[in-house]
Amino acid sequence: MSAVSSSGWLYGAIQSRRNRGLGGLYLVVAAFLVLYVVLFPGILSVGGFSKFTQNWFPLALVTMAQALLMLNGGITLAIGPLVSLGAVIAATTMGGVFGVPGGILAVALTGLGIGAVIGVIVAQLRLPAIIVTLAGSFIITGVALLLLPRPGGFIPGWLSTGLAGHTPVAFLLLVLILLLWKVFLATPLGLGIYAAGDNPIGAFRSGVPVERVKIAAFALSGLLTALAGLFVAAQTGSGDPVIGAPFTLNSIAAAVLGGVGFLGGKGTMRGAVCGSLLLSVMINVMFFLGFPPVAQYIAQGLIIVGAVAVPELLKQWRARR
Repeated sequence: MSAVSSSGWLYGAIQSRRNRGLGGLYLVVAAFLVLYVVLFPGILSVGGFSKFTQNWFPLALVTMAQALLMLNGGITLAIGPLVSLGAVIAATTMGGVFGVPGGILAVALTGLGIGAVIGVIVAQLRLPAIIVTLAGSFIITGVALLLLPRPGGFIPGWLSTGLAGHTPVAFLLLVLILLLWKVFLATPLGLGIYAAGDNPIGAFRSGVPVERVKIAAFALSGLLTALAGLFVAAQTGSGDPVIGAPFTLNSIAAAVLGGVGFLGGKGTMRGAVCGSLLLSVMINVMFFLGFPPVAQYIAQGLIIVGAVAVPELLKQWRARR
């Protein structure tokens, strides 16, 4: 197959999945945002908006990390532990000789390295990603507890103020990351992530290095997850070896809400980010309406089942008609 036809096929694989169902998602997000503004008018102020985006930002990052793998036909159960490890590494390295730059670099390299190792195991040994990441989640949790058995460590006050203060830095960072994703999507690697998830055999025949693409997807996913842990540490002012636990389920729920399919190649990153926004708003709305915390977990489970089942039921209904 020629390079031109190969690129055309890859582009078509992406375009065929774009914008499908996003209009309805945008309407639902808008409706919940209006409800949230009614319940909490303070969000319209700079401080209120900053606080909201700071709480949303880590969830948006881990949802992007999860969506990266789901678009490639995989999934990870190591999101929560890696968030915790990122927070722990940030809190245990920023007070050292290399300071904040060294701490940020350590977090980034840890995320990339762990993601790449998991990707190599999945791609080269042909093991199910869900099994490898489940095992990895226990190992990562153990490492985090060894480094910092209890909450503590050091995060410079100026970094916490800069990232989680009264200015919308988190929102600006999210916009920047989305712009970088758009640029990345135009590269052969970005196209390959979609194409390999949509049709691995067709992608391989078109010249896509499917295994290397999978490893890269896991590495980038690990990077985003570890950086989410860094931001969480800046929010709290310390590291916590178990603080990331809720993010595993939340990342899956938000990605599914955003229209990202479990079988690969279906969905968009902006849909995943919208899904994380919707989930974040829903959790806040339930909190303001007085729902107990356990209700949030039930709601998230129902969200996953509903988001997967409803489209399939609609498809069957249309087929019968």
